Amino acid sequence: MESTQKPILVALDGRSGTGKTTIAKEISKELVGVVIASDDFWVGGSDDIWFNLKPKERADKAIDWKRLRSDVLDPLLRGEHAVWHPFDWKRGSGLAEENIKCPAAKLIILDGAYSSRPELRDIIDISILVKIPDDSDRRVRLIKREGEEYMKNWHEIWDSAEDYYFTNVRPEESFDLIIENE
Repeated sequence: MESTQKPILVALDGRSGTGKTTIAKEISKELVGVVIASDDFWVGGSDDIWFNLKPKERADKAIDWKRLRSDVLDPLLRGEHAVWHPFDWKRGSGLAEENIKCPAAKLIILDGAYSSRPELRDIIDISILVKIPDDSDRRVRLIKREGEEYMKNWHEIWDSAEDYYFTNVRPEESFDLIIENE
């Protein structure tokens, strides 16, 4: 007999460098799910372009949530596989030639900052905010992961966007669960 249970969509949201991806991988391994990285749907653009936008605009435009939903989340929630072209991080613009294929699964973990956007609220079953107690630890993690040179402009551009998003769009009390990561 075939199961008719709808897949569960969990959004792991939080500021960059809080450990969302590590937690997503652990949950996926323990509960046999798939992880979708919202970074695959980064819209791209130079620092100069993003620097000239207001924090609200940065938070609103950082990921292509419409493509994320239509190409990945909707098919997976119907129990189908999904195929998409991620952002081309090697070139720094456009979409990669290689596509990503993801099988249908009963647990879908959407991993990344801005992953629990209000536009996706109707399909997200559980929204989780991942926090880190000390912001200086988060900054150290980001430098270790991305390199000091990369992070120089990054904080100037994205800290204010994340501040806006986690204050005005998705404040702590709007999440179903909060994980204090160490």
